[in-house]
Amino acid sequence: MKLIQFKNYQEEAISELQAKTIKQLGRSGNRTMVFKSPTGSGKTLMMAEYLKRLDDSELQKFSFVWAAPRQLHKQSKNSLTKYFQDCQSLKCSLFSDLLDNRIRSNEILFLNWESINKENNLVIRENERDFYLDKVLSNTKEEGRDLVLIIDESHFSVDTDISTNLIKDISPKLTIEVSATPSLKDEDASIIVDIDDVKEEGMIKKSIVFQDGYENKIKNDQLITIREKGTDILVLEDALKKRAKLQNIYQKIGKNINPLILIQLPDRRTQEEDALMNKIIEHLDKDHSITTENNKLAIYLSEQKENLKNIAKNDHEAQILIFKQAIALGWDCPRANILVLFRNWKSIDFSIQTIGRIMRMPEPDEGHYKEDALNHGYFYTNLEDIKLNDNQAKHYLSIKKSTKTHDTNLAVESCHKLRQRGKTRLDPSFVQIFLESAEQYNLKEKLNLSDNKISQVIFSQQEYSSLNELQEAEKGKKIKYNLENTEEIQKLFDLFSIKALSPEYSPEKRSLKRLNYSIYKFFENELEIDFSKEFSRIIEIALDERNSKHIFKVVDNAKLKYKNSQEKKANKLIFNKNWDIPNEILHLTDVNEMDCSKSIMNPFFHASLSKPEIAFIKYLDNSEEVLWWFRNGDRDDTYFAVPYILNNEDHPFYVDFIVKFKDKKTGFYDTKSGITVTDAFASGKAEGLEKFLKNNKDFVGGIITNTEKDNTGLWKCFTKKIKDYKEGNLDNWEAIDF
Repeated sequence: MKLIQFKNYQEEAISELQAKTIKQLGRSGNRTMVFKSPTGSGKTLMMAEYLKRLDDSELQKFSFVWAAPRQLHKQSKNSLTKYFQDCQSLKCSLFSDLLDNRIRSNEILFLNWESINKENNLVIRENERDFYLDKVLSNTKEEGRDLVLIIDESHFSVDTDISTNLIKDISPKLTIEVSATPSLKDEDASIIVDIDDVKEEGMIKKSIVFQDGYENKIKNDQLITIREKGTDILVLEDALKKRAKLQNIYQKIGKNINPLILIQLPDRRTQEEDALMNKIIEHLDKDHSITTENNKLAIYLSEQKENLKNIAKNDHEAQILIFKQAIALGWDCPRANILVLFRNWKSIDFSIQTIGRIMRMPEPDEGHYKEDALNHGYFYTNLEDIKLNDNQAKHYLSIKKSTKTHDTNLAVESCHKLRQRGKTRLDPSFVQIFLESAEQYNLKEKLNLSDNKISQVIFSQQEYSSLNELQEAEKGKKIKYNLENTEEIQKLFDLFSIKALSPEYSPEKRSLKRLNYSIYKFFENELEIDFSKEFSRIIEIALDERNSKHIFKVVDNAKLKYKNSQEKKANKLIFNKNWDIPNEILHLTDVNEMDCSKSIMNPFFHASLSKPEIAFIKYLDNSEEVLWWFRNGDRDDTYFAVPYILNNEDHPFYVDFIVKFKDKKTGFYDTKSGITVTDAFASGKAEGLEKFLKNNKDFVGGIITNTEKDNTGLWKCFTKKIKDYKEGNLDNWEAIDF
């Protein structure tokens, strides 16, 4: 199996799962852990790698039970079986696969959670063969093995009295709840993957845009949709128009991705639901030539399945999929961009699980696209209101959109900063740096590939007559022998890598695995030796005394280059020479609307404003000289920033306001008050803004403040040389009059 390059947040979560598992298993009593990770973050992949790495630990005294709702346990079993195909000691089994009525060491039993909650189910019902769950668990424990219970998609499973009692009956040494929205309370440890980290890696979309083009509001945790024409067909037409726009953008950037509309029906089946589905199918056929016959329509229902083969592939023909929630649990299709719910739902509790269907990016390794419309999911419905039932959903759903009211062509140079990584550990970029260093060093030609043996040294038999003599044993006779045990070879290789990492990088598992992967990749690329099949062979070559010195040299060279690249990254600003005010800005639900007459973004939303900012906005709105103003943000390349230097490092300074005057001049102003005024000059921000303004005669602005503490006085702007600034003195400041 090809080695997987994990994202940074995935490596961190896997390592944390390992560490906390070892800690909890070392304590008395039964323990619980919660693994909370957003939909689309790769929870199953992380759990698989976590279990695989536990196999290298002293965990032979444990057996595992993996419980999941509906048919998700079979899906998980198939995924992990494939993942563990090169890991002989981890076995994945269904209940019918168990041997000798027990779960063996490092065997994972996959169970359907609902089935073991039913009294008459064969899995739990006593029988003459003694092949039922209680007996299997008892037999397993009698052999001295404790149980580790993993509850997948736990929000569907554990929040009932029956489930609580069932966990007590299983009595696992450790219970791990895995979900985007966990249900267990009073856990002993938690591992939480931040949704922002997943977004930053481009694994999932930035937000879900609700009812694009329609007005919405939130009242008492209810999302209220204001629609004049809330019919089923018009909702469907909205979704189809959006799909066509997205498809055109994909084609424009050369991506062979066919965006998919998901139409989710309630689990119940009534004449009303059947009539709606028939109406949808008829409309799609008559008005859009979308049918099951031409493969553009797919159906995923218990009673009907059409055009589902390879539907998750980005270039699949299907444009629309009709499905039900129950059937599709655990089903992923990253090219799905749009979700549609009709009024026959009556009402819905809108959670992270609902929007999870359209959160994934179709090319997660590519990250987010430059065309921002592709980085969001879209949700359409004619429901009158939706309850937002968890905080994560509230902070993910974009229901508020500001649109630019004036054409602009500022084309100014802006900057933003890359996130700092890799100061104390190796990030994924190290792999390529190692491979390049190996090529420059000509490592391939210097390696000796014949008669490779790994030798170790141990002390020979000797007799000591005193403690003093024993203390001198280090100088005694030693025997050299060849290592052949696979486990010992792997441990020796890990020690080799730890030594190679030191002293610049701590030998924590993420960096250790990264270095090992780099070496494996070299052998795969240059010597065509597949790690998954010949890992012992690779290690034997690498640790051979004739070769190890050369690999050490390459590692040293790579570490130096990596360190230099990280230092450059940490201080590097990314420049956009043609920044302009965005055509639209999407806002999450936790923002406020403010009535403003001259904001270029309409409506004007903000998360929070300082008192000086509010006062300045009112001042701008009342000015006859102001054509429009833009309240700038403070993140990534969406918003405008000028470079400034602090402690010999480059930083972006996001200026508060951009103002367009009727005389065609453009103002860049940053509101300050009190100690923040001094901070602007002391930090270098004021100087950075000054340098920027000098580059264009039509640019004006600077640091501004109000002469009164309550912001009712004059607005003044510092237009002198930075050296002329005097703390607490506004004599050198110029009064502005718009």
